[in-house]
Amino acid sequence: MAKPGDVLLFSAVRRDFRPWLLLLNAAVATTGGLLIPTALASAVDMALSGKFVLVTVLWLLLLAATEIVGDAIGIVLAASITSRATAWLRKKLSRHLLALGHPSPFAAGDAVSRVTGDCGNAGSVVVTLMSLIITVVSSAGSIVALALLDWRLAAVFAVSVPLAMLLVRTHMQLTADDVLAYQQVSGEISARLLDAVSGKRTIAAAGIAGREAGRVLHPLPRLAAAGAGMWRTQAKMMWRAGLLLPAVELAVLVAAGFGILEGRLTAGDVLAALGYTALGMGIVGQLPQLTVLERTRASATRIAEVLDTPITGRPAVAAPRHGAALELRGVTVEGALHDVDLVVPAGAFCAVVGSSGAGKSTLAAVLGGLSAVDSGEVLRDGEVGYAFERPALLGTTIGRSIGYGTDSGAIEVRDAAVAAQVHDVLIRLPQGYETPVAEAPLSGGEAQRIGLARAIVRDPELLVLDDATASLDTVTEAKVDAAITTALSGRTRVVVTHRPATAARADLVVWLENGRVRGTGTHRELWDDDDYRAVFTGGE
Repeated sequence: MAKPGDVLLFSAVRRDFRPWLLLLNAAVATTGGLLIPTALASAVDMALSGKFVLVTVLWLLLLAATEIVGDAIGIVLAASITSRATAWLRKKLSRHLLALGHPSPFAAGDAVSRVTGDCGNAGSVVVTLMSLIITVVSSAGSIVALALLDWRLAAVFAVSVPLAMLLVRTHMQLTADDVLAYQQVSGEISARLLDAVSGKRTIAAAGIAGREAGRVLHPLPRLAAAGAGMWRTQAKMMWRAGLLLPAVELAVLVAAGFGILEGRLTAGDVLAALGYTALGMGIVGQLPQLTVLERTRASATRIAEVLDTPITGRPAVAAPRHGAALELRGVTVEGALHDVDLVVPAGAFCAVVGSSGAGKSTLAAVLGGLSAVDSGEVLRDGEVGYAFERPALLGTTIGRSIGYGTDSGAIEVRDAAVAAQVHDVLIRLPQGYETPVAEAPLSGGEAQRIGLARAIVRDPELLVLDDATASLDTVTEAKVDAAITTALSGRTRVVVTHRPATAARADLVVWLENGRVRGTGTHRELWDDDDYRAVFTGGE
């Protein structure tokens, strides 16, 4: 039965010309392998006759060399094809995951599992398929070779073919569900593990390491059940195959013995018949490869699940009304925002406030173009710079982390760091701006300021700060605010904040409550409302 990922696997095979080279090489090597038993039979008959025939020996050596060299070339081609297919799948999957935006429908750990493990498994499809194709061709060729030796031998062997096909079909049917379940549960455990690693300090401080380990490993029984199911199926198939092969060889050997008695076959022919029987039953010996194929298809199904997830409508990049930097018209994000209308004047400093869960971060993501909307329009113009509460410092060095995603040079990076009030910190690092990110001892506030510098260096028309100064003291935050005002003079800023001092400095305050705009105005105007004051005082 076809799986959703089969089309994807076919695309991975079709996009590269190297599988054709591998197929050509396999054809030559397989041909050599099929001719070896006959050549070996001639050599045995030559030895028994006591006559030395140079051509017979050279022919056997040539065939052996052809198979050996073909196998070596095949290994190199297989590695190249697998790495390219894996890279293509990872690139395709990563792009789609990024295009899905935030929040993603796939947990971070599960997404990592798909990009790493599943793409690696699916990338080996060409090699797996080629191995199975070669085995099938060798099996078919062996039957023909047996028929050329003696049709009776081929007839005896043919009786085993339906049994072998039944074994193969049963194995694939019984393995498919367990393999897919194993891949899915592995992804679930990866997601839980990534969450635990991200919060390891909190877990340690709370003293709940044992409980958290239990949560991470909770799906383990299902993983064990799926793995045990795979191995039970494989063990059952292997002992059946282990009985079938010698039984077929014995039947062919008996038939060949009668051929010798009747003078139709030689001792070398019997040796060749046994060789062709082993080759013909090779498909049964490929049962582990069939498990690999099912794992490949299961992985491709998980990749296809992501690729088939539709990318919801992105905020439209269009000019807002005259005098506005951005505008929201009836914007709804399910579970977060409800029918939001908002106009932020060009060059304004806008503060977004609200209690926890009010939808502030979602609104910031929508304004910055990081989150899709379920309905409504988002109109904005110009480049957007974005800074987060917990920035991920990407790039090999601190300087490259600030300039990440831009062509900014050292001067632009330094000016952005100065504006973010982090330059003095960075020049004291062991290698200054060239200090590797992994070796930089940064506090939470310093990391936030580097995130701010990364947003500033883009020289954006709109700067969106999602609690990006939460770890700074009020004095440092005020200095950063003043520096940003100077560095990005006349630019529009939207700041998610919990601090009344920040809201007081804003030209416009957007007060969110339960995903709706409860009010807009200046901080002074809104302060007369008891509910607004409770946003900052916690209701006291």
